[in-house]
Amino acid sequence: MPAATAAVHLADSAWTDATIKFTNTVGAVAGFLGVLLLIFYAAGRATGRFARPLAVLVMVGPALLLLLVGLIVPLIRTVYLSFYNDDSTKAVGADNYGWALTTESIHQVLWNTFQWLVVAPLVATGAGLLLALMVDRLRGQAVYKSLLFMPMAISLVGASIIWKFVYEDRDPSQPQIGLLSQLAISLGWDDPPNWILSHPLNNYLLMIVMIWVQTGFAMVVLSAAIKAIPDEITEAARLDGARGLQLFRHVTVPMIRTTLIVVLTTVMITTLKAFDIVRTMTGGNFGTQVLANEMYSQSFVQFNVGRGSALAVILFLAVIPLVAYNIVQLRKEREHR
Repeated sequence: MPAATAAVHLADSAWTDATIKFTNTVGAVAGFLGVLLLIFYAAGRATGRFARPLAVLVMVGPALLLLLVGLIVPLIRTVYLSFYNDDSTKAVGADNYGWALTTESIHQVLWNTFQWLVVAPLVATGAGLLLALMVDRLRGQAVYKSLLFMPMAISLVGASIIWKFVYEDRDPSQPQIGLLSQLAISLGWDDPPNWILSHPLNNYLLMIVMIWVQTGFAMVVLSAAIKAIPDEITEAARLDGARGLQLFRHVTVPMIRTTLIVVLTTVMITTLKAFDIVRTMTGGNFGTQVLANEMYSQSFVQFNVGRGSALAVILFLAVIPLVAYNIVQLRKEREHR
């Protein structure tokens, strides 16, 4: 009886805590929305020379505030912590960066990340371009594009779980639930390996998940770019004798070059931050560790905030050139239009 009473009290306490947290969250959101409504109301009633500056402040201010709180301040704090030890109590200078650049295990992590950065974007963009050329010739292309784009609607964690079942390995004497193992057995492979444990094959098997998700995005964007090519240019090339591959190489690719680069760099940015797939499927074990997952492991598994912050800064510095290049290409495309 006392045990039952204790369980009831524990349940009541948990319910009370949950109710308080929910109430506080709702109150915070309501307060934030209330403040915004008051600001918008004041901006709407403003007249004279203060009307335009106040309107600009109202429209830009919340976005800048959220950017400051959600990006700028965490960035500065991360850079600051990267120069401290594991519990941020002692400054260690650039030791964390030296560790990241000289440790053999981190070299493997960087090599894996580099492979992801090269293989996954190139294959996803190439497959998207191929599918765009093929699907545009079919009737009911909207249906096919929707089906091919559908993986983009799945979270990377969900996609990883799906493919984890595809790579599931069992003893050949047992019924197989892994599609890849079943196909291998059907083709005469008596004892297929445990795919996730097979290094370096497992790295490329994990990349397939990213490729599967990103190919639909590449296909849709590149298909729109191909359709935007003026018919006069295509017809002129055909009159000059261009056919098939020649038409693709000398007309299609040059005309969509900017879009092709933007798609490639966008997928590269997504791939460089790949965390969900590795974390869900292998946890970074069996030689599959990448930079984003190593950053998480150092910070929240090994509780070494300094090293985790240093890896976060390295990842941030790696993303910056890709983002900058993307912005430049988009500006060029807008000027061209």
